[in-house]
Amino acid sequence: MLVDDAARARLAGCRFANVVEQPEVTSTNSVLAELARQGAPDGLVLVADYQSAGRGRLDRRWESPAGKSLLVSVLLRPEPAWLPPARHHLAVAACALALADACERATGVSPRLKWPNDLVVGDLKLAGLLAEGPGDGSLVVGAGLNVGWAPPGQAATCLEAAAGQPVDRGELLVDFLLGLGSLYGRWPEVLSLYRQRCSTIGREVAVEHRGVPGELRGRAVAVDDNGRLVVQDSTSGAQVVVAVGDVVHAHHV
Repeated sequence: MLVDDAARARLAGCRFANVVEQPEVTSTNSVLAELARQGAPDGLVLVADYQSAGRGRLDRRWESPAGKSLLVSVLLRPEPAWLPPARHHLAVAACALALADACERATGVSPRLKWPNDLVVGDLKLAGLLAEGPGDGSLVVGAGLNVGWAPPGQAATCLEAAAGQPVDRGELLVDFLLGLGSLYGRWPEVLSLYRQRCSTIGREVAVEHRGVPGELRGRAVAVDDNGRLVVQDSTSGAQVVVAVGDVVHAHHV
């Protein structure tokens, strides 16, 4: 059990104190999205030890052995006047920042953010986030953080390897939720902190983005206020705005 009585006491009063823990689910995002459609409240958190059908961005499969990752999704119901759907990326950024901060508090390892919302140590992937709208105006944001295992044969690492020490997933979860509760709603600060922690800005990148044939190569120069990556094309010099796409940092190209 990740959330014991002591953890619940620490979370008391936090927007994200309502934590449901399951040993196994298909996908924390899928289950929480269904609960959202049934009327589940803002701030509900679902955490699991194992996902039998975990998913990543762009419909990729996401797998991890039981008990080796932090698998968590949060349900957000922001008022449109407070955070319109076009700005939902800020809520996702808040989740990514809170997760990175939790890693740093737990181990001293300070992950950076690879656009749009991967956590990386150097250029090795530590975690990924996936945001989905169940269709009722709510937002489900899921995170899969490699704690004691990383997928072999990929450019990935886990927090225990990066830190050289064991990591308590329960402590990590509580720190993440408390941090998210603190950041949530402070949107100008979230955008500023995201840009500071984003390792993609200033890098030479290759981008495959939807709706555009071929590959875009150039320098990532900014993340705009709508969360899109701005890339200066190395061929034309034009600035291209990328809303959705796969980014590879230069020395992996």
